[in-house]
Amino acid sequence: MPTAAARLALIDDLPAIVGLLADDVLGRSRENTAPPLHSDYLAAFEAINDDPNQVFVVFEAEGVIIGCLQLSFIPGLSRQGAWRGQIESVRISSERRGAGLGQEMISWAIDACRERGCRIIQLTSDKTRQDAAEFYSALGFVASHEGFKKTI
Repeated sequence: MPTAAARLALIDDLPAIVGLLADDVLGRSRENTAPPLHSDYLAAFEAINDDPNQVFVVFEAEGVIIGCLQLSFIPGLSRQGAWRGQIESVRISSERRGAGLGQEMISWAIDACRERGCRIIQLTSDKTRQDAAEFYSALGFVASHEGFKKTI
């Protein structure tokens, strides 16, 4: 039995989404949950919403948003023109962690990528999140590449 229902995020969900993004050790220092929400959150949401290759999804239980993730569908020439699904911003409410919702959310994302014709699904996770690395490995993801980021 599902623990949460997935649906496309709405603009009115932004405070809850930002709250989820801030609901961990790393997010507390990166996000700003003070009302009113910074206008950059609204601009980013609108850009995601306007792009047919982007989807931001929330997961609800009993009318409360308890998880979220973003999917990006990326066309590519390598691997004979394979499309990739990029999973980002996976967050689960701290009260709901460890109850199987993460596996349900990633399964939902994999199915959505499959429906869009993706042949590869990729994601990144901060190296300090060892539990997350173990979780993704248990779901069949392989740490096959070294990722690099630069804040500008």
